[in-house]
Amino acid sequence: MKKLAIITLAVVVGFCLSTNVFAETATKEEVIAKCKEAAEMVKADKAAGIAEIAKKDGKFVWKDTYVFAMDFNGKMLAHPEKPALTEKDTLFGIPDKNTEEPESIFDELVKVAKEKGEGWVDYMWPKPGEEAPAVKDTYILKVQDADVLVGAGVYK
Repeated sequence: MKKLAIITLAVVVGFCLSTNVFAETATKEEVIAKCKEAAEMVKADKAAGIAEIAKKDGKFVWKDTYVFAMDFNGKMLAHPEKPALTEKDTLFGIPDKNTEEPESIFDELVKVAKEKGEGWVDYMWPKPGEEAPAVKDTYILKVQDADVLVGAGVYK
């Protein structure tokens, strides 16, 4: 009996450590609220806001998602999960290899911010800590008085 309990405990612990099954899922309402908070922070102090958004352990990383920021030239300003994206001059024109869409993900994000000020965009993107892409529904919000957008999403 003791051996069975040890094996069961080992299996449960291994399962918890190897998957995100027990990870909480962010809601669309939380995503909108965090984007609004991030936009206000960027509007008040752009450098400080971008720095906070870029922190992997910052206030804009929660549950299974995070806020990112980019400018209207396609430059990623802050991305806590993939900071290497900030090293590129522009992300425009990079096709989404997982869909048949003619525009790239990043072109579409900026288009929504410029034309509508806010909105939702679906695309394929890996969940934090994973390699395989999953469908992500991302809320985009233009930062008022700036050519900057913030975004965060929920995975389907």
